[in-house]
Amino acid sequence: MKRRDCLALLGASSLLLAGCASTGPAPSLVGTGDLGVVVARSTGTLAIVNTSQRKLLAEVKGLGDLSHASVVFSRDARHAFVFGRDGALTKVDLLTQRIAGRVMQAGNSIGGAISADGSLVVAQNYTPGGIKAFDTATLELVADVPAEFEPGRLSRVVGLVDLPGRRFAYSLFDADAIWITDLSNPARPVTTKLPNIGRQPYDALVTPNGRHYIAGLFGEDGLAMVDLWEEKPQVRRILAGYGRGQEPLPVYKMPHLRGWAVAGRRAYLPAIGRHEVLVVDTDTWQEVGRIPVAGQPVFVMARPDGRQVWVNFSVPDYHRVQVIDTTTQKIVRTLEPGKAVLHMEFTPRGESVWISSRDDHRVSVIDTQTFATQATMTIDSPSGIFFTSRAARVGF
Repeated sequence: MKRRDCLALLGASSLLLAGCASTGPAPSLVGTGDLGVVVARSTGTLAIVNTSQRKLLAEVKGLGDLSHASVVFSRDARHAFVFGRDGALTKVDLLTQRIAGRVMQAGNSIGGAISADGSLVVAQNYTPGGIKAFDTATLELVADVPAEFEPGRLSRVVGLVDLPGRRFAYSLFDADAIWITDLSNPARPVTTKLPNIGRQPYDALVTPNGRHYIAGLFGEDGLAMVDLWEEKPQVRRILAGYGRGQEPLPVYKMPHLRGWAVAGRRAYLPAIGRHEVLVVDTDTWQEVGRIPVAGQPVFVMARPDGRQVWVNFSVPDYHRVQVIDTTTQKIVRTLEPGKAVLHMEFTPRGESVWISSRDDHRVSVIDTQTFATQATMTIDSPSGIFFTSRAARVGF
């Protein structure tokens, strides 16, 4: 057979094989970038949603007590790790829409974090006080760090965040302390302890660049800040006495710092017991302004581009949401999306915000430019909303 005939036959065979390979139904492929979850707190259910299609995809039941649940995501954004108030840690597969693993790891837990390399998921616990680290693939316990600040006394842990490397920072509510634990070798945790940071740290955050860890103080006006880039980190007090000379209001719901509102070189933080949002210069960490708002702020969250800051409130104003324009530092819109607004979550580029209204059993999707309602969906007692874009963010 001549060479050109062989080549022709080979070409024909290749075309035939290609045709055979393409026959049959195409595989069903989906990504995870436009997925998220909504916690249905009263039923122990996790609702899986599509943020591009703005619809509910599925509900995963059997997650226990979700009254203060929070969620982190695996690096590939396929799995959601759910921390239940009853101490359960549940791994949910967003693509198969099923529970992929579950462990009862404590008596009372209020959240957690995932390591930068995605290998460890860490729970912060009230009972027993401390943190526990688990292998993200198997949920096998690999490290246990009790928050023992005096012989036989364990503190409740709050404000747990991930740091670059396998490091985690967290606050000890009962010990007035911040601890930084290095889990590079989970079998031998190394913990740096910073005492006397101020009274009763109640929540904390890490700045988007992973440099500053900031804990809010419930027992006094002010915050505690640690520069994590220092060779020997120390605590610095900021905004001390921001309510000096004023009688604080009763606090009906603890503010949350995890939303972390940064716009340019300014940070926006809830003032405890006051109808104000504090504005802070992130270069000097000095207060540069205050914005009066409708009630006591709970979440103060910046749109991803920093142009707006959205605020929700504790009772009796928890049916409202207010929007601050960061160029003017003024309220530009007050919305009433439903009763008992508990949480807000922006889509990755901020064109929409999803808002849960627990007592109306509704999640609303709002256009952040026009403030029009783009969609609503019925979910039983919705609370926390978490999108997979968090997988790529420090401290989320």
